[in-house]
Amino acid sequence: MTGSLLGDAFAHHVWATLRLIDVCLALSPERLGTAAPGTYGSILETMRHLVGADCYYLFVTSGERTTLIDEDHMDLPELRAAMEESGVAWSRLLGEELDPDAVLVRRRDDGSETHAPLGIRLAQALHHGTDHRSQICTALTMLGVEPPAIDVWDFGEQDGRVVEVPPTS
Repeated sequence: MTGSLLGDAFAHHVWATLRLIDVCLALSPERLGTAAPGTYGSILETMRHLVGADCYYLFVTSGERTTLIDEDHMDLPELRAAMEESGVAWSRLLGEELDPDAVLVRRRDDGSETHAPLGIRLAQALHHGTDHRSQICTALTMLGVEPPAIDVWDFGEQDGRVVEVPPTS
């Protein structure tokens, strides 16, 4: 067997974010400023937050072997490039022998800390991405823009590893 147990989950996470960025690249600055009620913020703010947080989760889980980004001022092509780099880094990290119970510490500038096992941090990275991609899709729908098909089955079908077989007659 090749790959890691979480390899597909993180490959989907990166793929779905990149597909969503690609749809958003066609939007005007005004449309990128659209926010849906109950979501994080505008499409662009949410995308910046999604990619920036992903880079931060990778930074923490890799033992600070990756770089952080200044997402607050990045445009969509820069966010896309950062997410592509994260995809390579996630794959590399997940190819290592990891201890899901290893406690990682996040230290903040104010002196506070969060202690959490690697398995929880990896789950959070995936959940966080899914949550914010959904919010962006909601905002796109409000604009009358068809969101891309980004669920895991779509990923598997595009990758050629999920095949639908119709019933025989």
